[in-house]
Amino acid sequence: MNTSRTTIQRDRAAGALVGLASGDAVGAGYEFDPPMAAGHPVAMIGGGPAPFQPGEWTDGTSMAIAIAEIAATGADLRHEDSLDYIAERWHWWSRTAKGIDTQTATVLSMAGSQGISAQMCRRAAQDLHERIGRSGGDRSLMRTAPVALSYLDDEDALVVAARLISELTHFHPEAGDACVLWCLAIRHAVLTGDLEVRIGLPHIPSGRRDTWAARVAEAEQAGAYHFALGNERAASALQAAWAAVVHTPTPTDDPVCRVFRADHLRLAIETAARARGHTNTVAAIAGGLVGAAYGASAVPWHWRLTLKGWPGLNTRGLVKLANLTVEGGDARTFAVGYRACRNVPRPVRHPDDDALWLGAAPSLHSLPAGIDAVVSLCPVEDGHIPAGVVHLHADIGCSNRELALLDSARAVEALRAQGRTVFAHGATATNRAPAVAVLYAARCRGRSIDAALDGVRAVMSDVDMEPALRRALHVLHPAGGGGR
Repeated sequence: MNTSRTTIQRDRAAGALVGLASGDAVGAGYEFDPPMAAGHPVAMIGGGPAPFQPGEWTDGTSMAIAIAEIAATGADLRHEDSLDYIAERWHWWSRTAKGIDTQTATVLSMAGSQGISAQMCRRAAQDLHERIGRSGGDRSLMRTAPVALSYLDDEDALVVAARLISELTHFHPEAGDACVLWCLAIRHAVLTGDLEVRIGLPHIPSGRRDTWAARVAEAEQAGAYHFALGNERAASALQAAWAAVVHTPTPTDDPVCRVFRADHLRLAIETAARARGHTNTVAAIAGGLVGAAYGASAVPWHWRLTLKGWPGLNTRGLVKLANLTVEGGDARTFAVGYRACRNVPRPVRHPDDDALWLGAAPSLHSLPAGIDAVVSLCPVEDGHIPAGVVHLHADIGCSNRELALLDSARAVEALRAQGRTVFAHGATATNRAPAVAVLYAARCRGRSIDAALDGVRAVMSDVDMEPALRRALHVLHPAGGGGR
């Protein structure tokens, strides 16, 4: 287990999977549509060739999850037994999958007819390549993000694993090259927060390195739409995704105007979805990288709330897989700290809204009647979430504090506008829940931050908000109010 990961790096690691799934689910509804103008609204509308439900991810994310499942146990993805698990899991998934691409389906079917294993998949992939002369499709690149999370401390091992897993279905070396480049870019983003796809060029064989450098440069000159007609190939899909990232302006932080640098994540995914062609693939590839740079906390709340897909996971499940992968399968780092709390305060109503309850995580086991939505401002265990409620994980103690705090308040507002009765909680009832309650009152009831804080303190007697959260509240809602 690596205990040196910071909270910010863990948020970024989770962002690689949540960003991948978000891009996939956003792009699915626009696959093969004509290109859209910049600024044209896009959303998780569902549909596409399959069709998919709103918020449902497609085949690339499902295959990535199979990789993450074995990585989350601490297994080395380079070992044959790990590769066997991935091949078997993919084959089992493919029997009922919708929207699976032709190359992957063909390889898995051929391998399955001979007794599914990593060896059979490699043999089938090579045979397909030798018969048709092309096997450099985009799906191995689309699913590759979990490989980066498995080897944050071992660059050379990452390169080997990325190629091995690509070759299970995509024999062409260019597909492996693309996976190596993108995985190393994701690794670099998780560790540093920087976006740079050239970081992996030294690991590309010398005979192909200049070609890839030229492709990256071309992507930086042309927009994502320029590569749309060829983005079923790994090389063109990489170019389209990188073009979407670099051609989307990165905002300058201006919390008073509700603009944040981390909004680049959402904007880049939207740019990818507006291009034509395999928009789900390109948006997923781009989403994995920008998610690794900005973190899961930068993914808009309504995307996180809507995300779902095979094998019955949601955003919380993706975050859990990412956490376990980064920690080599050791769950102790993420052990929930509220289980041993004593003298848990009972949930209380917000002073300005009787249908908004505030409290601590242990109260999840005994919520007041009528609550049908929960906003968790700290990690919670699956079994602690009441059945039948709408649940949103909205951790505001991470890398994008102001954005995450504002996003959490907006989520509460939207859930209340739907007529839901909401319980917002932190690990305790002293810090994060009061912060969201204060911002909610300031935004929806026209209170100043200080007046809203006085009102919250009147019903939550143990408020002890950390200074950083108090500063964030005043930045987001300065004296005299501000925009919403």
